[in-house]
Amino acid sequence: MIRYYKTIDNKLEKINTFENGCWINLSDPSQEEILLISTSLNIDVESLNSALDEEERSRIDVEDNYVLILIDIPLDESDEKSLHYTTIPLGIILLNNAIITICTVQSKILNDFIVGHVKNFYTFMKTRFVLQILHKNASYYLYYLRKINKMTNAIEKEIYSSMKNKQLIQLLELEKSLVYFSTSLKANELVLKKMLRTTSIKKYESDEDLLEDVIIENKQAVEMATIYGDILSRIMDAFSAIISNNQNNVMQFLTSVTLITTIPTIISGIFGMNVGGIPFANNTNGFWIVILITTLISLIITIFMSRNKLL
Repeated sequence: MIRYYKTIDNKLEKINTFENGCWINLSDPSQEEILLISTSLNIDVESLNSALDEEERSRIDVEDNYVLILIDIPLDESDEKSLHYTTIPLGIILLNNAIITICTVQSKILNDFIVGHVKNFYTFMKTRFVLQILHKNASYYLYYLRKINKMTNAIEKEIYSSMKNKQLIQLLELEKSLVYFSTSLKANELVLKKMLRTTSIKKYESDEDLLEDVIIENKQAVEMATIYGDILSRIMDAFSAIISNNQNNVMQFLTSVTLITTIPTIISGIFGMNVGGIPFANNTNGFWIVILITTLISLIITIFMSRNKLL
């Protein structure tokens, strides 16, 4: 889908066709829409398609009439059954008279610009727009990282008394998400460093503070992703041992109960033999004597196992 936006009288307005200083937002575009933008604005089709390839790496490509910036943005794919975050490419193309964004989804990052959650945003200030996207992107990484940390703490409380795999699977999904985040953030960091060296992207003194904030927030997100990943990995190892230990305790208890209940079975089997000479066979209280003997033996074994922490 292609949408055109332009800042008119300090307000973002949706327009119907291309105009100088506009923002062209492509979300999950068809090949016909890609060809339309490619031919009308003289942009290589491969540059547009690269942002739709989930395996594409973050980078900056400087062409004759435009600059392509590819970054990875976070995406929340969690549902009721799973906790999962991933990253997808977002393409930003800087033209002399416009800016283009292209992605496989309508991301929350770009939606914040559309609904007016970003201050001092103007479509004709292309360099600032790019920095604002990068800053918003780093902010969402930090937001999702904090959510992952809170979910990890919540799962941690549940797993102490759990013997099921559900919590471990959730932790595994979160660890996988952190790997995606860490890899993408490091790639985005390289893009930021290259932006500082690239002369094709104009830099203005008024945007220096914003660029500094972008670099700081992205670096903070990289450090948080690394720390949370290490913590989560250690938690999974510890909780795997706890679950295994809980299962061992249950097996030990069941084995002890089986041993104790075996005593009455053995004694009843002996006294149930159809042969002569069975003790108390002719005693009217023989049944209760056997029950008493069985109970005493079972009680002695139980006390012995309890004192030796075998039960």
